Amino acid sequence: MEAFAIARVQLSFASIVATPTGHERFAAAFYTALWADNPALRELFPAGMESMRQRFATAVGWAVNRLGDFPAVEAFLGQLARDHRKYGVKPEHFRAAGAAMLIAVRECTPLILWTAALEHTWREIITRLVAAMAIASAEDDLPAVWGATVVGHERVMPDLAIIRLETDSPIPFHAGQYMSVQTPHRPHMWRYLSAAIPPNPQGQIEFHVRRVSSGWVSPALVGETAVGDRWVIGPPLGGLHVDRSRGDVLMIASGTGLAPLRAQIMEMAMRGDNPRVHLFFGGKYPCDLYDIETLWHLAMTNPWLTVVPVVEEKENPWWHPVPVREPPSGLHRTMYGKLGKVVAQFGSWADRQIQIAGSPSMIKTTLYALSAAGTPRQNISFDPL
Repeated sequence: MEAFAIARVQLSFASIVATPTGHERFAAAFYTALWADNPALRELFPAGMESMRQRFATAVGWAVNRLGDFPAVEAFLGQLARDHRKYGVKPEHFRAAGAAMLIAVRECTPLILWTAALEHTWREIITRLVAAMAIASAEDDLPAVWGATVVGHERVMPDLAIIRLETDSPIPFHAGQYMSVQTPHRPHMWRYLSAAIPPNPQGQIEFHVRRVSSGWVSPALVGETAVGDRWVIGPPLGGLHVDRSRGDVLMIASGTGLAPLRAQIMEMAMRGDNPRVHLFFGGKYPCDLYDIETLWHLAMTNPWLTVVPVVEEKENPWWHPVPVREPPSGLHRTMYGKLGKVVAQFGSWADRQIQIAGSPSMIKTTLYALSAAGTPRQNISFDPL
């Protein structure tokens, strides 16, 4: 597709999400149109749609902004299509979704921008995206979900737990990926979690979960999960990985965003030869660096790994009155400030392949800080969901 046509679609979508409520309005228009023409599909989705609407708008935005690299978009949408099999979505349903998306785009694009040529371009792009998803869903011969049993639940902070499971059969994921999970405490509600260890033949998996006070699922995961609970896990998603042919690596993580980067580092530690890795692990308080001991052990036994702790405050908060310990001997000294700004102080990192993992706001501010320092945008990877 011509660059001009892609730019026209990207401008159209930018106008849709330009307002604070643009994402929500677009997603609401999509689901309204989908269910109006296909009422039976409503039963496939959970009652509470807030998080699904947000993820839908985020995924569409990610794909639209990368239309110039269609193979990457196709791979991402293929993962989403396979993930939707857990809801009972079938390949033929994607055509209905494409029709609803065109209605939503037409309804939400400012009238002054909507032309016959723009509609034709949107229709062509949506047809390609829908076809990629339908093919991926139809050709997938893996299970739609996997069963798993909780074998460990460690409350490392009042609002953070490390949960270990054994799956009934190994899930074919790679270090750096994430999965959707459903627990008996919140049936029909799914939460995306990153694996914190690389895959192994025993089907063991570990998730690091932080409670979100306004969330539906995370409070139950942290506070109610017990050994013996049965979980359902969806197909692996995401593309974070270290390209061993591209040289050295910069990893930036805050909070439980550490999990996918930690899994990759653990997998690299099993090899004899690795590129250099600088990992900046940050949080607001020292206690947010909950897994610093593990990182210290990895750094001590792998000279290619440098771990830099970063915090905004020097003391822990009142609700976690644990004295701040000195960093382990041999670990880089703790640095203070906003994570993105601290990393950018060291330059543009233009010679590195860069991964960022954390909350959406952390990713956004870190991208801004790196861009201001001259970091090439194409060097940076992060997961859209």
